[in-house]
Amino acid sequence: MGKTTNALENVFELAYNGKDYAGALGRVKAFHREVAESLAAGAGPYMMADVNEGFRDAFEALEAQLATVSALRDYDEQYDQVVSYGELLASAFVAHVLNDLRPTRWLDCRPLLRTDENWREGLVDWQATEESLRSEVLPRFQEVQTIVTQGFVGGTADGRTTTLGREGSDYTAAILAYCLRAESVTIWKDVAGLLNADPKTFPDTVRYPEISYRETIEMAYYGASVIHPKTLKPLADRNIPLRVKSFLDPAAEGTLIHDCQHPPLAPAFIRKTDQCLLSFSSKDFSFISEENLAVIFGALAQAKLKINVMQNSAISFSVCVDFSERRVHQLLDLLREQFTLHYNTGLTLFTIKNYDAASVARLTEGRRLLLEQRTRGTFQFVCQ
Repeated sequence: MGKTTNALENVFELAYNGKDYAGALGRVKAFHREVAESLAAGAGPYMMADVNEGFRDAFEALEAQLATVSALRDYDEQYDQVVSYGELLASAFVAHVLNDLRPTRWLDCRPLLRTDENWREGLVDWQATEESLRSEVLPRFQEVQTIVTQGFVGGTADGRTTTLGREGSDYTAAILAYCLRAESVTIWKDVAGLLNADPKTFPDTVRYPEISYRETIEMAYYGASVIHPKTLKPLADRNIPLRVKSFLDPAAEGTLIHDCQHPPLAPAFIRKTDQCLLSFSSKDFSFISEENLAVIFGALAQAKLKINVMQNSAISFSVCVDFSERRVHQLLDLLREQFTLHYNTGLTLFTIKNYDAASVARLTEGRRLLLEQRTRGTFQFVCQ
């Protein structure tokens, strides 16, 4: 709810750095208590007791988890154990409210959605996940009409919580659909469907009535915020259509994403902020060879930095990544002995999918471009 994940990230950072997190945690707790009380208002005493008990148990578990956080232990593993509580709380609240209207069951997704130990971006064990979901979820529909579970979270074989990456709830929906052979998936957003740009940044957006899996996968990869980049592949693998609809106007058409052919699309404008441009140069002025690139790619993978754009010249190689101070400094530590490194932060990456001359001119006018790149269908540039 709201910006709970961001708030829990702040609590975790304070705990990890040995600082007082009581005030930050208190604000998270107060917000959820207010929501719990408003949801339970007017409901029967049974629901009130359920909500209050679930609220108390969740925060006792969260406080116990925070008490174990230490800078001496793996940062990303501990992050997953703490930040996952936002989804657990929100899903429990929704399940209690729905159960007051129709038979509903809350389901803890962590023992069922099996991942490896790639903390903060768990890789799904598809066979184990499909077996557990089909055996645990399908029989429950004989008892209830609705099942409420969490997005974004999973679990390892030994019971530790993992997360699937920020904004990973859409991906969870696709995993569930794939494993349960769903007829379709609907994702509810605060926009009219899949648009060619973020309406908060571009006022004259266009809605795509229908669009293919392939086009949507590319838009999501470049940073379109409506859909998580990993969502489309499992749906495409089983030809499960995805509908993007607006909870502000549920009767509106929205967008249908499926296996289809369509005429050329309006250019899509995608903006990613808080970018970092890293440049690596060989110290002896030798060429950036395949061997050098292998070292750089290995270090980027070790630091868990994903490349959004890359470009090379004879003696230098540049990449644009989402900025994380901790991960960038880890990368610099890994590579500074072999390369001369420079980086700029606070940058913006723009991508125009299906660009034309007018769309490029519109977006680049008056901007200082630090890097630009174009292919047949995509134009990208990094600017201040």
